Amino acid sequence: MTHTGKATITISELREFASFTPCEQRYIRRSLDVGLGRQDALGLWARDGVEATSIRKQYDAYGDLAELRDMRPDEFGFDDITAFMGKLVHIAAFDLAQDRIESFSAFRFLYERLLGGWVRPWLPGAFCGAAALPQIRPDRRKTLLHSISEAAATAAGWSEREPSFYPEWIEKEIA
Repeated sequence: MTHTGKATITISELREFASFTPCEQRYIRRSLDVGLGRQDALGLWARDGVEATSIRKQYDAYGDLAELRDMRPDEFGFDDITAFMGKLVHIAAFDLAQDRIESFSAFRFLYERLLGGWVRPWLPGAFCGAAALPQIRPDRRKTLLHSISEAAATAAGWSEREPSFYPEWIEKEIA
């Protein structure tokens, strides 16, 4: 891929991230710190005791991410689907229950970075499965399930291109 093509993709990803609510942006950055082990998410993101507890639980929920990265089940077979989708839906349900991810787009953006571009075909099923669980409030279920487009839910194919933009914590400047 040419430098111009990669720059165009990165700009597209930056624009997509900018389209998310501030709450979604913050949660995505925090989740990447937890899931990718980039920084001490607890020390960086916890503003109070409630948020600290949530981050501790997120570390626990994300415990299967390394195993999921290595699983990579066959898109056309059913051999590893139970273990893979079970773990993926479990983690997705945790994230959706936090009430900070408002749409499939934000969910997809996060999970492409947590697991890799290869996971795209699995994300609509995991999102819909997690969003439909009774642990998600009925009004949230409706909002979340309405956020996935027919095109995303029924895509004939998905790119395996890896994301190029990984948002991070930005320190505020004191004027």
